Amino acid sequence: MRETATTKMTQGERRATLGLAGVYGVRMLGLFLILPVFALFAEGLPGTTPFLTGLAVGIYGLTQALLQIPFGLLSDRIGRKPVIFGGLVLFALGSAIAGAADDVWQVILGRALQGSGAISAAVMALAADLTREESRTKAMASIGMTIGISFMLALLAGPVLGRLIGVSGIFWLTAVLALLAIALVALVVPTPTTRKLHRDAGTVPAMFRRVFRNTDLLRLDLGIFCLHLILTASFLSIPVVLRDLGLAPVQHSTLYLPVMVISLAAMVPCLVIAEKFGMMKQVLLGSVAALLLSQLSFGLFADDFWSFVVALTVFFAAVNLLEAMLPSLVSKVAPVDAKGTAMGVYSTSQFTGAFCGGMLGGWVHQQFGLTAVFEVGALVAVLWLVVGSGMHRPGRYSSRLVSLDSVRVVGDHSDLVDRLRGVPGVVEAVVVPDERVAYLKIDRDQLDDVALDAIVARPA
Repeated sequence: MRETATTKMTQGERRATLGLAGVYGVRMLGLFLILPVFALFAEGLPGTTPFLTGLAVGIYGLTQALLQIPFGLLSDRIGRKPVIFGGLVLFALGSAIAGAADDVWQVILGRALQGSGAISAAVMALAADLTREESRTKAMASIGMTIGISFMLALLAGPVLGRLIGVSGIFWLTAVLALLAIALVALVVPTPTTRKLHRDAGTVPAMFRRVFRNTDLLRLDLGIFCLHLILTASFLSIPVVLRDLGLAPVQHSTLYLPVMVISLAAMVPCLVIAEKFGMMKQVLLGSVAALLLSQLSFGLFADDFWSFVVALTVFFAAVNLLEAMLPSLVSKVAPVDAKGTAMGVYSTSQFTGAFCGGMLGGWVHQQFGLTAVFEVGALVAVLWLVVGSGMHRPGRYSSRLVSLDSVRVVGDHSDLVDRLRGVPGVVEAVVVPDERVAYLKIDRDQLDDVALDAIVARPA
């Protein structure tokens, strides 16, 4: 999409986007920071077992999955900021309980409260309220990127912070960060003058039927579920294996850094190939196969340091690539006016996967041993590979919102829909008169911007 004076973000939009990205990132960082260190820390907690360790790591995913969509719908009724403030208070309270915990059950309670501060949907809805249609996709992408950035920062900072302030200190630190996020929302993020339902960013209950009947979307939901199940379960074992191979916990960051750099370097050309040559399905399935290979290698080389490091590099490359591709595929596959609902279901599947990964990984470790966790991860990857192979080849599509403030929408607006669908490169068009917008799915290579502008810029 070409950038013009219309599509370029205004100063207010940049301020809102940066502020909300900071809030989103801080919260996700707080959830991820214990991932690379908790399996080691929990060994010293009274009453702990591998199963309870897994439950403590993954329980946030259950409360997050249960409350994310309801809190988003609540924000449509009472406002975005009250829901965000309430969610951050719950997150801070959960962090404080976990920080003061004397046993694993108190940590589990704290992690569950952390997850109950499910503000993701409300943050995205607020971003939609504060941005114009022309720049909203850019704002959403900027906020969404903070998930990956937070995960990488957590891997690098978690072991160091664990050494400096302990895991209890990490929980207290996340409580402080939550309070800073509250200040950020109050002082930096503007308050919208109006609150609307945005089908590209929010959940519309009436759209659930369409989303659940789309088999390709269901395959992608299963994919993100499997990915986060494998990811969470793996980190119940990876830190322990590295320690047993002679790498002190504080040194784990020095290993993760080059591994992440190499994996990111391998990811970029794969993304280019997928997008430029229309090979999204092939690259997706190849990444799942690499994930499967890494899980098998973890089990086989748990007693060989350098072989395990190679497997870890393949693992991170596959995870990073899949994390980047899956949301893009949801956007391409979802009905154009149900993208927000599709993303809500997708995110719920993601957090459910994290919960199941903690539960299953902990139980398998307790019953069958450390490396059996990787074998289960391999089986889950096989399931994903089989189901994912039935996905239709996605088109090279993207979404675009078009303001209809300059267009007269008359009657059943079918004439306007027909004219929009007649523009070269417009694959799907839905007009929502109450929102004064048209939701378009476009082929970027074929789109005739001049013809589209001639329709949407027509004086009322």
